Amino acid sequence: QVQLVESGGGLVQAGGSLRLACAASGKIVSINTMGWYRQAPGKQRELVALITSSGSTNYAGSVKGRFTISRDNAKNTVDLQMNSLKPEDTAVYYCNYQIPFGNYWGQGTQVTVSS
Repeated sequence: QVQLVESGGGLVQAGGSLRLACAASGKIVSINTMGWYRQAPGKQRELVALITSSGSTNYAGSVKGRFTISRDNAKNTVDLQMNSLKPEDTAVYYCNYQIPFGNYWGQGTQVTVSS
C-alpha cells in the first residue's frame, strides 16, 4: 500500500499563485509516475500534470505554461507550482501515484480562485 498526503491548497485571487505538495509513503517502488488531477463541482476528475520517475512530464492544455510539476525521488514527493491562477482552476486537487500494479490517490486539497 502507498499513502499520499497533500498540502498547500487554499484561497487565492485570480492571477495569484499556490504551491501544492504531496508526500508518498509505504511500499514505494523506484519506477513510478506521480501527478495531480482535479475535480470541479459537477465535473469529472481530470488530469492536471504528470511526471515520471525519470522526469518526463505531461500537462493538460489548460494549464500548460502556468503550472509546473516537479518531484524529489529521494524524498518521494511531488509538487505543483500554480501561477497565473484563474477562477476556472477552482477544484479539489488530488495527488496520484501510479505503478503497473497499483493506482493510489490522496485525500484531496481544495483550491479556490476568486475573481
